[in-house]
Amino acid sequence: MKQPEFHSRWYFKTGEAIGQQLLRPVHSFMGLQASAGLLILIVTAIALWWANSRFGNSYEAFWETHLALRIYDHALDRPLHMWINEGLMTVFFFVVGLEIKREILIGELATVLKATLPVCAALGGMVVPAVIYFVVSKEGPALKGWAIPTATDIAFTIGVLTLLGSRIPRSLKVFVAALAIADDLGAVLVIALFYTSTISLLHLELTGLLILLLVVMNILGYRRALVYLVLGSLVWLEVYMSGIHSTVAGILVALTIPARARTDTDTFVKRGREILSEFECVGECGYSVYTNAEHQEAVRKLETLCHHVEPPLLRIEHTLQPWVMFLIVPAFALANAGVHLSAESITNAASSPVSIGTFLGLFLGKQIGIVSFSWLTARLGFAELPAGASWGQVYGCAILCGIGFTMSIFIADLAFAGTDLLEPAKIGILAASAVSLLMGLVLLYAISEEQPDFQTS
Repeated sequence: MKQPEFHSRWYFKTGEAIGQQLLRPVHSFMGLQASAGLLILIVTAIALWWANSRFGNSYEAFWETHLALRIYDHALDRPLHMWINEGLMTVFFFVVGLEIKREILIGELATVLKATLPVCAALGGMVVPAVIYFVVSKEGPALKGWAIPTATDIAFTIGVLTLLGSRIPRSLKVFVAALAIADDLGAVLVIALFYTSTISLLHLELTGLLILLLVVMNILGYRRALVYLVLGSLVWLEVYMSGIHSTVAGILVALTIPARARTDTDTFVKRGREILSEFECVGECGYSVYTNAEHQEAVRKLETLCHHVEPPLLRIEHTLQPWVMFLIVPAFALANAGVHLSAESITNAASSPVSIGTFLGLFLGKQIGIVSFSWLTARLGFAELPAGASWGQVYGCAILCGIGFTMSIFIADLAFAGTDLLEPAKIGILAASAVSLLMGLVLLYAISEEQPDFQTS
């Protein structure tokens, strides 16, 4: 029996409204990444200009300026470059850890079915580039940089996809975001396992005790962010002293942040209505809130109720994301992207196994690894393509994932800091990222057509 037309319209609009509510956090995330990607691009251009201008000597000198953190007789005296790479970037990894935990709990990594395709794609996007780098570099000090082409820059990649608008299905954007987050998790494991110097067992044990304390606080329902911040700072210090790269502390602390709210949604709605009723019943509206104590008390109650209904994980993530995307990552780019480009350096890079392996790993390895592992996963029946997406679009996104930039430069600095291999590694990263961005953007634009909104949700 045919349903009345108004029923069909009602169901369609209701479903569309619900879909828009569920996708709102995704839209916010995509928009933030797109804006951040543009800012990072501008900052990178500034860093390259600064390093290659007549003020080039001041670039190195500025980032080597020493800053000391003193506590009584103890001091951490490190260059500004280090405070950014190991201090501020810990906050970046902390937010990455929050994103990973959120995706595992409620996002695209929440179930085996959802996680299979992006995780397998991320695995392929790490394994194949590493193999290509190994083949090219063969032996010697260059081998230490094998993990450089395994990383994907989520801000740039999502930013480019967002620029394409409705030509790209939202499901494909979500898939790439989940892939990049899984890739970040893999990069963190690589840093912890393969880029760690001598380990101090004492500081490692103290780190374990602090993490255990944070876990116990979470289990007991403690929700105050300040205490997690203080203990998290101690975890950073102990991880740094243990010999493991300090940014790993960001991930460890993020995984202990509570994901449950104090107040459930039903209680929030009930109490919210009661408080608003109290507000209405205690006097005139308008400016009476300045003079009416009952109004002020109702507002404070409502503020506390709103605070309690939002899980600490989401609140902290939303608070820190703009700072990370618009301050910390651009600062990292400014401090690390200033590569000296001359005819000699470019010629040396063109023949260096480090730059060649990095370029081929990022540009070719990423697209081969992501597409082949995705195709095999789908072929075996373990997963399906994102709704509305084609294999051509997946291939275009795989090319975009060759934009390594932030994480690749970070790993390059770990591998080659203080050596002559760092410069060719950065040149390889910049070249591969630029080519991947342009080719991926052109391909996706050419093969994708403008789609109505209802088809992209």
